[in-house]
Amino acid sequence: MKTVAISILGTTLDRRGRGNKRWDKWRPNISMCQHDDLLIDRLELLFDNHSQGLADQVTEDIARISPETEVVHHRVNFQDPWDFESVYSLLLDFARGYSFRPHRENYLVHITTGTHVAQICLYLLTEAGYLPGQLLQTSPAKRDSNLPGQYQIIDLDLSKYDQIASRFQKEHQEGTAYLKGGIETRNKAFNDMIAQLEKVSIRSNAPILITGPTGAGKSQLAQRVYELRKQRGTLEGQLVAINCATLKGENAMSALFGHKKGAFTGANSDRAGLLKQAHKGLLFLDEIGELGLDEQAMLLRAIEDKRFIPFGSDKEASSDFQLIAGTNNDLIQKAREGSFRADLLARIDLWTYQLPSLKDRIEDLEPNIDYELEAFCNKAGYLASFNRAARGKYLVFGRSPQASWSANFRDLNASITRMATLSDGGRITEKIVDEEILRLNQKWQGSGGSAIRLRTTIDDVLGSGSSDEMDFYDQLKLAALVEVCKQSSSMAEAGRKLFNISRLKKTSSNDSHRVKQLLSKYGINFESLKA
Repeated sequence: MKTVAISILGTTLDRRGRGNKRWDKWRPNISMCQHDDLLIDRLELLFDNHSQGLADQVTEDIARISPETEVVHHRVNFQDPWDFESVYSLLLDFARGYSFRPHRENYLVHITTGTHVAQICLYLLTEAGYLPGQLLQTSPAKRDSNLPGQYQIIDLDLSKYDQIASRFQKEHQEGTAYLKGGIETRNKAFNDMIAQLEKVSIRSNAPILITGPTGAGKSQLAQRVYELRKQRGTLEGQLVAINCATLKGENAMSALFGHKKGAFTGANSDRAGLLKQAHKGLLFLDEIGELGLDEQAMLLRAIEDKRFIPFGSDKEASSDFQLIAGTNNDLIQKAREGSFRADLLARIDLWTYQLPSLKDRIEDLEPNIDYELEAFCNKAGYLASFNRAARGKYLVFGRSPQASWSANFRDLNASITRMATLSDGGRITEKIVDEEILRLNQKWQGSGGSAIRLRTTIDDVLGSGSSDEMDFYDQLKLAALVEVCKQSSSMAEAGRKLFNISRLKKTSSNDSHRVKQLLSKYGINFESLKA
């Protein structure tokens, strides 16, 4: 394959010395063609209308020292070589108009000559792929050396550099760990989601939508995204957060977009609004599905154009913010019903992440217990920990079907706070755990079903704590058997209720015997239940 160099004529460096004295000086475009181990088959030389003479001289000199190098002239008129926009546009036009043949030719983009602006533009065009090659940097030889100088070829495919790739991987891992609050989570789906969110948080300014049930951690995750971006220098403004469920009527417009003095009764002064406060920062709108349609329309324009009209004003305001939206609603369904704008949903749905409930990633319960306990200790100023038996009992309960964790991590946080507060000498005992389990079961009675009734029924019959040793399935069966027996006058009546279908398929049935067998499995007799 041929090697093709693309270079700007150095109006100062390539002009050094008059007559034969020019050979005593290092000239970048000349020396580039003097290296024995770097054969330039073709040099695409860029220069403006005022430098034709110098371009001809450089071409003749290259023909003398490297006759195999073809030099092709390109007129690129930099009216202001220090104006970034015009230089980039002219070089982009050159790149788009050039017939690259990457399967036949290797391209080197020489970034030693030209103004610093031009060098930066060549770098950016190469990084973006408009110039499909590698960077070439040349430099003069050491003093008193007759060598043609030095050169370095830089490949912008960073994956080829092991040390850089390792550094990127380390930063990615650190960022991912930060978004998880340093918790060693074990749920693969959750870990994969956070790993992608870390990349998106750093590389994109587009809106992010975080969905999931109440208490799953949407607000905390938005806070960590902001702090991570702040650390990496991709944000300079502040985090502005609001729960949209608290915004109603005129207050919603005013809070979000600001208002002018006198816009409504009580508007005694101008108000900037949350969008303005979030300029150059991050705006977190939790429960975005609660916004009214008028606010949704204005928000859509603010996201797309970064402009909006404060309430009561006839002049536009602007704010360059990134949006993170949170919701526990089905916005697709709300859009179908007409209570959420489909165009706004399409705009904020580019990056959507659904946080699972604690129940859905129960394998992460133990590391989150440790996290909550450590957070409590840091806040309270003293140490607290489980004894071994108490920790085991709490984990068994927390992973059991009876534990609904209906408020997710809020339930866990409150539970750990209560137990640590009640611990004498900082030791959480089995007694404290038993009381907490009872409290949680009572709390979840309304939201999580009949867990407390199950445990009470079984513990009354078999003894306190017996339900802890039974699978939930067995608890359900035994509790149902006990309740039917208590409501029946005899085992025969209980059998007729329990085996109402199967008994009809038998030629003769002994319902009492079947009930007695089931009860004896647990060491229970019918008379004791009735008593």
